Amino acid sequence: MSNNMDGRLTDKHCFAAMRVLCVCTVGLLVAGGCGQNQQRSVDLYVDAVMFKELNENEKAVEKLNSAVKLNKHFSLGYSMLGDIYQETGDYEKSVASYEKATEMNPWSFKDYFNLGRVYQIRKEFTQAVEAYVKACEIKPDYLEAHINAAKVYYEIKDYNSALIYGGRAEKIDPNVGEIPKMLGDIYESRESYDQAIALYKHALEIDSNNPEIMTSLAVAYLKTGRYNDAKELLTSVIQIRPDNSTAYRHLGFCLLQLKDADESVESYSKAVEIDGKDWESHRGLGVAYILQGKSEDGTIDESLKAKAIQQWHLSLEINPDQPKSEKLLKLIQYYSKK
Repeated sequence: MSNNMDGRLTDKHCFAAMRVLCVCTVGLLVAGGCGQNQQRSVDLYVDAVMFKELNENEKAVEKLNSAVKLNKHFSLGYSMLGDIYQETGDYEKSVASYEKATEMNPWSFKDYFNLGRVYQIRKEFTQAVEAYVKACEIKPDYLEAHINAAKVYYEIKDYNSALIYGGRAEKIDPNVGEIPKMLGDIYESRESYDQAIALYKHALEIDSNNPEIMTSLAVAYLKTGRYNDAKELLTSVIQIRPDNSTAYRHLGFCLLQLKDADESVESYSKAVEIDGKDWESHRGLGVAYILQGKSEDGTIDESLKAKAIQQWHLSLEINPDQPKSEKLLKLIQYYSKK
């Protein structure tokens, strides 16, 4: 079989291109005629497919841009441009291409789904929701589209809609641990902790010993005052993931609530050792030092007090706009004078 692109095309590439050519030609004929420009755009698209398979994306983009210039209604051309731009991280152009593709072909699940994904990457969640919802309408049984729709609704704090799409995802496949975990996160954000705990437990039944799910369940326990249960879970998380700074931070807080200042200092210290930019751990470590340094008569060990103040300063340096920063500044002033 002949090869017409620098001698690098294999039979596989040629047969794939021929199949694409047939699909495109039929699509264009259905769209209303096969004029010279339409045929030329198909040829350019086929060239682009082959260049893409050869990882020559610049040449593929050049061919595709020429194709859509010749035929402004060529949805497959815009779709592939969206794919390439997404793969190469040019999300602005990817969005523009997928928007064009969906405009030309409003029943393209693939393009709506990918449009939602790119908007989600760009943290443009409102636009992502619109794209994912359309994808779900086109394919009501497609699991990932419903999961992603729930996730972006969660990001914009539309928890009711997030629960609807998360519930639909669970009906599509009840054996995916990610789904009850996600639903648990939604209920936790609504402060419906009992429902969140039940869902996290269900997620662990599906995906046992998952550190992320275990940590989420532990946090829900902390928020409901079940400190011993939280301690047990967080200890297990650390055994599985010894470098999990978040688990050490939550364990530090848990131990404070259990009045174990020495162990709390050790846990918070491990958290900041792993992640020196964790302002919450620095803040908690300061509190733990104060409690560790308090004697029965109310006096505080001077060296531990100095360590506490140092940790609070570090916390504010890392995140000056943290919640309750004014309260932390007052603590620094109070213990600096004491």
